Amino acid sequence: MLGLPSSTTLKAVRALLAQLRIELILTLRRGESLLITLVVPVVLLIFFGAVAANTPDFLAPPDFLVPGILALAVMSTSMVSLGIATAYERYYGALKRLLGSPLPRSSLIGAKVLTVLLVEVVQIVLLVVIARLMFGWQPSPSGSLPLALLVLIVGSAAFAGLGLLMAGTLRAEATLAVANGLYLVLLLFGGFILPLDRLPAPVAFVARLLPAAALTDATRAALTGSGQGVLGPLALLAGWAVVAMGAAVVTFRPE
Repeated sequence: MLGLPSSTTLKAVRALLAQLRIELILTLRRGESLLITLVVPVVLLIFFGAVAANTPDFLAPPDFLVPGILALAVMSTSMVSLGIATAYERYYGALKRLLGSPLPRSSLIGAKVLTVLLVEVVQIVLLVVIARLMFGWQPSPSGSLPLALLVLIVGSAAFAGLGLLMAGTLRAEATLAVANGLYLVLLLFGGFILPLDRLPAPVAFVARLLPAAALTDATRAALTGSGQGVLGPLALLAGWAVVAMGAAVVTFRPE
């Protein structure tokens, strides 16, 4: 028979759930930031979707565009929004007080990642509904929604790790600059809207080693039914997730 959870495990779970509640409240209080997080991917989807609908030779038809925008939403929420918000919590001393309590560092990071996942659920539902209503998009019959969700969850972990790594080691102003700069770089070389094969071959090769391209490639493969095409990008993305999240946990400083 399986043994009952130990008291230590139960305390850790309670701490995680308590901190998750606090993180959700803080997220809702940052209304402007939350609104931008939800609106920007929607604007990009509507704009480029309309361009694709009215330009037959456009490089990003809905079947290509929608998975890319889903991946972009995950990247922006997990890395940029989480990283910047956490950096300023550290700047104002909130993290020092939290980590000075019995709350484990892993519970704090876990609560932040779970909060990001809940926000991303809202984003994904919103984007899928808009894509369906405006452009008639739907996953390929041979595609796998559970597999696509798994890819997006792993991508969330990878980019949350990068965001927390920046927030826990850099000053708030530096995190703001680096997170936004990295977002722009990955936006250009992540294959979100335009195929990477349109880039020069050496640039495309390097881009495919980055987590953004791995996330977009795996998401598209999962939604179009290319099961074998998911494995390589998903493995690369999982590697980024393990390294980034592990580095964030080890190097995170409360002040």
